[in-house]
Amino acid sequence: MLVLVAALLLLGVVLGAVAHLPLPVALAAAAVIGLWLAVFGLRERLARRTR
Repeated sequence: MLVLVAALLLLGVVLGAVAHLPLPVALAAAAVIGLWLAVFGLRERLARRTR
């Protein structure tokens, strides 16, 4: 339960910070983070397949 509260608190802080950024900057940051997560997931899947 404490982890859920901490996660929601962190989400609120991050969304509050993003709300003050211009929209193109926020979208560019979201694209970079999404690309990073996709590459990480692909690398993990390929590493798990080779084992």
